[in-house]
Amino acid sequence: MTAKPTIVAMNSDELFAMRPSKKVDRWLFRGELRESKVTKRNPSHSRTVMTVGTLLNNWLRTRPEPRGKIYGGEAYFRIRKDPDTNVGIDVALSTPEQAAATGKKASYVDGQPVLAVEVLSPHDKHQDVVVMTEEYLDCGVPLVWIVDPYEETVTVHRPGAKPVLFNTDQDLSGDPELPGFRCRVADIFE
Repeated sequence: MTAKPTIVAMNSDELFAMRPSKKVDRWLFRGELRESKVTKRNPSHSRTVMTVGTLLNNWLRTRPEPRGKIYGGEAYFRIRKDPDTNVGIDVALSTPEQAAATGKKASYVDGQPVLAVEVLSPHDKHQDVVVMTEEYLDCGVPLVWIVDPYEETVTVHRPGAKPVLFNTDQDLSGDPELPGFRCRVADIFE
């Protein structure tokens, strides 16, 4: 009989106290340390992340103060406590309260973002994307976008609702979570 590996529970502070690695990405999933080989992003992924971030930032600047912040480049958010789930999100919108509480030297933003955007990469496995989307929703993230730069689609997930797929012939609205946000899906991929 093969012994199962011992799983050691960690919290976010312990995760960020670990020496950084150039070989593996690390995150916490319900208190369990997860690691994966660092993957190289391709131009399509990077361009899509930047475009989504720019569209959201332009919209955010039209909103009254106080307002949240747009984070990109796999910014860490602790979306669950006890046990911690701490994940890097491609593009995220924090609440105004989170923005005010997150110092310049913070390792992560504490709490669920208003919006979590994951941009698919060629190496992403369907089941991993499903599990992460379910975790976002289960933790209380009100709006999740899965952006596919290869099929040029955006799948919108909300708690308690069926996912809705948008293509380049359609407009993407952020209402009610992102009041007044609207863009052509095609703009994300141009």
